[in-house]
Amino acid sequence: MNSDDASKARWYEGVTPYMWLVLIIASLGWIFDVFEGQIFVASMKEAMPSLLPEGTSGGAVDFYSNIALGAYLVGGALGGVLFGMISDQIGRTRTMILTILVYSLFTCVTALAQNWWQMTLLRFLVATGTGGEWAVASAMVAEVFPQRARAWSLGIFHASSVLGTSLAALAGALVVGNPHLGWRWGFVLGALPALLTLWIRWRLREPQQWEQARDRAKADSAAKTGRILDLFARGLVRNTLVGLILATAGLATFWGVHIYGRELLRTIVERPYLAAAGVATSASPGEILAALPDVDKQTVKHWEMLGMFLVTAGGGLGLLAFGPISERVGRRGAFLLFQLGGLAVALVVFLGMSRASPTALCWVLPVFGFLTLGMHAGYAIYFPELFPTRLRGTGGGFCFNGGRFLAASILIVRGWMRSERGLGLSLEHTAAILSLLLLLGALVLLAAPETKGRELPP
Repeated sequence: MNSDDASKARWYEGVTPYMWLVLIIASLGWIFDVFEGQIFVASMKEAMPSLLPEGTSGGAVDFYSNIALGAYLVGGALGGVLFGMISDQIGRTRTMILTILVYSLFTCVTALAQNWWQMTLLRFLVATGTGGEWAVASAMVAEVFPQRARAWSLGIFHASSVLGTSLAALAGALVVGNPHLGWRWGFVLGALPALLTLWIRWRLREPQQWEQARDRAKADSAAKTGRILDLFARGLVRNTLVGLILATAGLATFWGVHIYGRELLRTIVERPYLAAAGVATSASPGEILAALPDVDKQTVKHWEMLGMFLVTAGGGLGLLAFGPISERVGRRGAFLLFQLGGLAVALVVFLGMSRASPTALCWVLPVFGFLTLGMHAGYAIYFPELFPTRLRGTGGGFCFNGGRFLAASILIVRGWMRSERGLGLSLEHTAAILSLLLLLGALVLLAAPETKGRELPP
């Protein structure tokens, strides 16, 4: 196919069955990766109060939940950088197997946690695997697919994460919220992804680009693979800092803004039940759970999981849309569209709809999810294009998971903003203020290189 024919062809024309297989397996690993992270989000209102002394205040429960979430982000940062480097050194396939085994094992073990610090430690260990899996899988998909199909395939890869969140929401409604099962069984489900490693070992081979980079490294010490300091060498340092800041802005607003969408729906639905039971909205989660009848608790939980599903469904469409949008307006233009759009819709939701009916909010949450999550597909598309093959896993892992590490501080800030000892702000005002971080992502685009239409650096 000549260049003119290639430019007119649909993105999927010429994609081989093996390429589709790579995309499917990488996406499954990412789906389960996200499930392992989101199952805690779907169950922390039940899990954390049960791991703390009875009568612990709501602020304290929120504080320890934020510590566990922060440990997850820090673990993801460490695992993403470590396994990204390992994948550049020993290969994508073997490293992907290691990451999936790590996050499957420790998620299952979390079902045995007896106190908050055990939960926190296990969240950290789970995250080392989940952080590493993304860096490895995104690099592999980028290296296997041709240039004209890269943005689409990586957009699909990252968008598959919504299935992981949807599975977590489903487990939250049917398992965590079931009084006959409970939150521990939700974590037991985390062992299932380990079976995927058998398929990976059987069917996947190393990308040709990685094999060529390995051979160059053997012949030239200056071309060694997986050296993290090389990310800050002349010619790469700007790309590294741009990627890191983009990821920090997106991940900080994910944990500080995006996940509050379903929380706002729960808050609105819960108010009349609390009023009928004579319980203040400021009561601790344990006090609220104890005061509400099982039927009311299940109703509230189902609304919360509906909110999680609606935000996730809209987010999934946003993730799918980022690829084709970035092919039309460029990587920088697509990031700018989602960052400014995400800021606008967040301000509308949290400042304009905090007293809206649950039904009205349900109509807006998919749009909210679309604009506040869609940019995350850009990390899978853009980061592999910023680094040469010998540093692709290292660079992508450092930027994406370095963003996770820096975003962990937002959990502390978020808890302080809402606590009585801090600013004492409402959920709505906290999320609205934190949404301003999207402006940081928009500003760094001034220094970002445009990579649309370029081949991957060798």
